[in-house]
Parts: sequence; structure tokens; C-alpha cells
Amino acid sequence: QVQLVESGGGLVQAGGSLRLSCVASGNIYSINNMAWYRQAPGNQREVVARIDRAGNTDYYVDSVKGRFIISRDNAKNTAYLQMNNLRPDDTAVYGCFFQVIQTGIGLRVTDHWGPGTQVTVSS
Repeated sequence: QVQLVESGGGLVQAGGSLRLSCVASGNIYSINNMAWYRQAPGNQREVVARIDRAGNTDYYVDSVKGRFIISRDNAKNTAYLQMNNLRPDDTAVYGCFFQVIQTGIGLRVTDHWGPGTQVTVSS
């Protein structure tokens, strides 16, 4: 099995910064794509940033471009989301998504979503 655990959420004033982390554990051979999603009450889940195994960031949702930075540490099976200049409309549950190559009986690719951490931005 694979588990994802996010940390770093909290309450921050508008204009402030937070850094989220997501660590994967379990039967992991390697991790392909990593991404961060968010979901606000009453809204659909949206992917805000994505990074491939080589560290290429190939996607940011328009509303976070220039403010959020996704990165990863392959040796630690960890993804990060640096969030700067936060706005009240960034308030949401933020979670991670990993595409994992699992060990076991052979190798297989599986998708995993973390439960999320709350980010609240006050005005």
C-alpha cells in the first residue's frame, strides 16, 4: 500500500506565504507525476500545479501563476508547494496526487490522492 500525508496548512493573512509538503510511504519503486490540487466548499477539485519526475513543471492553473511554485525531492518521495502572496480566494483544502510505480509482485502504476490540509487566508 501507499500513503500520502500532507502538512504545512494553516491560517494566514492575505499577502502571506505557506509551504505545503506531501510525503509518500509504502511499497514505492519510484514516482512519476506529482501534483497539488485544491477544493473549496461548493467547488469542484482543481489541479493547481503539476511536476514530472525530471522536475519539469508543466502546469499551473492561471490563478496561481507567478505566486505558487511546485517542487519535488525524489530521494524523499516528497512534493512541495510554495504559496506566496496568498489571497482569500486561495482558501481551500489542498492535497497532493502522486502517480506511483509500486513494488510487489512485479511493478505496477497506481494513482494516489492525499486527504488534504486546510489553508485559510484571511482578508
